[in-house]
Amino acid sequence: MTAFAWPVRVYWEDTDAGGIVFYANYLKFFERARTEWLRSLGLAQSRLREEVGGIFIVSETYVRYVAPAKLDDELIVTAELKELGKASLIIGQQARRGDTLLAEGTIRIGWVDDKTLRPGRIPPAILGVLRSE
Repeated sequence: MTAFAWPVRVYWEDTDAGGIVFYANYLKFFERARTEWLRSLGLAQSRLREEVGGIFIVSETYVRYVAPAKLDDELIVTAELKELGKASLIIGQQARRGDTLLAEGTIRIGWVDDKTLRPGRIPPAILGVLRSE
């Protein structure tokens, strides 16, 4: 499987006073890539909520910071399914500037009812889409 890739440009709002990307903003970059990856599979969060009554939420994160990104850098942020369970999945993610790895990590997202936010099993149709990925 090839990792899904999403371009991100670093804006002023993403940086600290030194012009370096604030560490927590990598989580936002990862979120955008995961959201667009799911959307590319026909699994947009808004559609899942409306049609299926559930959504994916983040339940666990791990990030390792390797090198800094700076103002105006053009990054590629990836998302790749690493593990698929009955109620959650683990996605491996990276942020790169060219060939340079800046940050990498894993994000676990779990399936919940959109009204109660109670955990549940991922519907079979959605599991089928993710398995075919």
